[in-house]
Amino acid sequence: MSEVGSSVPRRQLGRLLRQSREEAGINLEAAAQTLEWSRAKMYRLESGQTTLRTHDVALMCQHYGTSAELTEVMVSLAREGKSRGWWHAYGEAIPAWFELYVGLEAAARHIRYYEPSLIPGLLQTADYASAIFSAKPGRSQDEVAQKVALRLERQKLLTRRSPKAPIFEAIVDEAVIRRPLPDLDAWRSQLAHLVNAAQRPNVSVRILPLNSGPRLVSVAGSFIMLDFPAVGTRPPEPSTVYSESLTGSLYLDKPAEVEAYVDAWSTLLDLSLDVRESEDLIGTVIKETFNE
Repeated sequence: MSEVGSSVPRRQLGRLLRQSREEAGINLEAAAQTLEWSRAKMYRLESGQTTLRTHDVALMCQHYGTSAELTEVMVSLAREGKSRGWWHAYGEAIPAWFELYVGLEAAARHIRYYEPSLIPGLLQTADYASAIFSAKPGRSQDEVAQKVALRLERQKLLTRRSPKAPIFEAIVDEAVIRRPLPDLDAWRSQLAHLVNAAQRPNVSVRILPLNSGPRLVSVAGSFIMLDFPAVGTRPPEPSTVYSESLTGSLYLDKPAEVEAYVDAWSTLLDLSLDVRESEDLIGTVIKETFNE
């Protein structure tokens, strides 16, 4: 893979290959022997340190008894792992049903999330998520329910015990908490849920006030920064920035790119209310909204 490209596809491919091997009950040495590769090569492949040919991925999937659907995903990731840069467009490079970001999120030890438009997904109630997913024209009730269920399942990440739940920090624009749902009872529940979630020791929510004024980081839009743990003697995966649009998702992990978002996050922190002040502001919004 070109060194200027993103390592995200090959890292996710490595995670899926390791998962498939373990689910098949095959240890690393046995897999290496069958595939006639060294143990060191298997280690590099599963840790996303090197690329794989699509033929080799298909062979490994066959050996592990991987489903045809997941094999399709992994072959696509192997193909994308050779790209110079990487823009994941839904339904094109990777099958539309496969949620690549979820794998990265589950592997992270620290998640930083800036959101100027919506309540962050991991902090949404079922009613709020349903309202968001229902906004897309033509989406059936069954499709909405399925997406809401997936979102709620993802939220268990913040309370899991093994592996340890990640640290989750959110900065939310004040405009978000002042933009209610049509169902005011559901909106009250969402705001209360935001405050309650922030009581967990690994979760913090800070509000970026409306009077913070125009700022350079506004051009960034919403973004998520993911930091990963070291596993054994293996160094941690590169930090990754994720941002989403109507047509696809952008993954950035080159050091200069990540550093630009680290600087943006630092600026946002300086402009934001602290955790206690943010909680008080949400409480004030609840009172203002429901005393009208």
